[in-house]
Amino acid sequence: MILTRQCKSGIGVQNQKRQLKYMKDHNCQPRIVAINISKGGIPKYPVNQISVKVSGLEGDGHNHQKHYRLEQAVCLQDLEKLDELRCEGYPLFPGTTGENITVKDLHVNELTLGTVIEFSGGLQIELTKVRKPCYVLDEINPQLKEDIVGRCGMYAKVLREGVLSLDNTIKVLKPCFL
Repeated sequence: MILTRQCKSGIGVQNQKRQLKYMKDHNCQPRIVAINISKGGIPKYPVNQISVKVSGLEGDGHNHQKHYRLEQAVCLQDLEKLDELRCEGYPLFPGTTGENITVKDLHVNELTLGTVIEFSGGLQIELTKVRKPCYVLDEINPQLKEDIVGRCGMYAKVLREGVLSLDNTIKVLKPCFL
């Protein structure tokens, strides 16, 4: 399913409505396929379960001060986008690009900023920022920074702390068009 990119101004809201209808009609339940942390930098490594606080995933570090922001407490990436990029020749797997949560059937890059997402473990987050490629991706391939634009995931702030576990289901509670 190809949808246009979303933005806070509401561009693409019709596509988001179609996406949510498609997911409901085809019984696509978005879920977590990987939870990833590191002491800083990439790759991030998988864990089965983790506590998430307002400041982010417990035990997850960052190499640069600019990443310590509450509106960037959590980074989400679509498994489908990693698969696309792998088909283009990049050796990408969950955590490789530095995301904390790798999801399936959510299509996070197509959701609007302000969308509220709840995980079955109780965690609730709000999408706050489109993730832009960082120079650390040069470690994988210098061309990746250009090819991943628009497919790099989203940042979110934590609205309600909780525990994440593999295969937690995901519910979109409040797209910005509601």
